[in-house]
Amino acid sequence: MTVCCALMAVAASAQSLLTPEQLARREKRKNLTVKEWNTDSKTNTRWLDHVKVYDSQGRCIEEIEYASYGQKSRVTSTYDDVTGKVVEEVEYNDRNRPVRIRKYEWNADGTKAKQYNYLPNGKLYSVKVYEYIFSNE
Repeated sequence: MTVCCALMAVAASAQSLLTPEQLARREKRKNLTVKEWNTDSKTNTRWLDHVKVYDSQGRCIEEIEYASYGQKSRVTSTYDDVTGKVVEEVEYNDRNRPVRIRKYEWNADGTKAKQYNYLPNGKLYSVKVYEYIFSNE
């Protein structure tokens, strides 16, 4: 029982990092799919340009970009159940094959700490470290 309460408290504190505006936007995006269409002005031909898929919590879990020949790229996102932050993104090419895997670490204040970039075979090839500097101007 206490573990359940502790998890609920952590989840509530993670939600409290979001502004009321962010929470309202998430509420509107629950289980939503957004398709962006382009139309040629001369021929009136329509084609799919972009698709975003949101989960039951309003978080973007898939983003697909299209070109005239079909899928150009696709990114899937996985979120931490407790914090609600993205922990992994997998980027796919036009043949729907993984080309890059990004894994994230977050600071206690909700800002990104590190981004680990992996090849599809799991080999780490780079690390990006985020530094936040506030000026007193």
